Amino acid sequence: MTTTTARPLAVVTGASSGIGLELARQCAKNGYDLILAADRDLQPASEAVQRLGAQVTTVQADLATRAGVETLLSAIGGRPVDALLANAGHGLGRAFLEQELDDIRNVIDTNITGTVCLIHEVGVRMREARRGKILITGSIAGFMPGTFQAVYNGSKAFIDSFSWALRNELKDTGVTVTCLMPGPTDTEFFARADMLDTKVATDRKADPADVAKVGFEAMQAGEGDVVAGWKNKVQVALAGVTPAAVLAERHRKMAEPGSAH
Repeated sequence: MTTTTARPLAVVTGASSGIGLELARQCAKNGYDLILAADRDLQPASEAVQRLGAQVTTVQADLATRAGVETLLSAIGGRPVDALLANAGHGLGRAFLEQELDDIRNVIDTNITGTVCLIHEVGVRMREARRGKILITGSIAGFMPGTFQAVYNGSKAFIDSFSWALRNELKDTGVTVTCLMPGPTDTEFFARADMLDTKVATDRKADPADVAKVGFEAMQAGEGDVVAGWKNKVQVALAGVTPAAVLAERHRKMAEPGSAH
């Protein structure tokens, strides 16, 4: 049910679980009403957020498609969006040439195409209103060649770069863009990406609630980007001075199928 209130409105994609659900919780705790979108059942997420006092609208749609984005935009209707948290994304493990092309395209269309389409539509409204906050979930994966995650890491390299460019274009408009760049996080990502037999999937991972809190606070403060976790900050710093070939080999050791053993 959609209810018009005086509370600000936040739109969170990829909100059924993990970082997206925790971002929705942060929004609810801080006075936002919410539109939650994902390609899976959102009822449990909706109930969790409603318990925090927010009015919630849910949109189950495939944001990898133009039709899915249009469904979400229809749910927003004429309401001004105060915060857009573009978190929807898919991973894909294993060697590039062993992946199905349809799966590859789904990662690109979810992580890049659908995200860009949604931000373009909502961003135009924010610029006209001269206010709004955009949080995009990138990844520290965007800083390194993703051996056995080539398409996923490439998509996040695009998102990390895109967010900074858009932020600069929107300076002095009242609209801020923040990129949240987590490292490995304890979500369903690795199961959905067919990576449960990899070292990165079995190593200790960050709590999605902690990651979301860091990202939400950075968005509220209008910061340009935030890397969640001090170990990830170190990894990003080292990636900037390490040859790409070395990074690619290092990533192989984390993401190669069977590396968990």
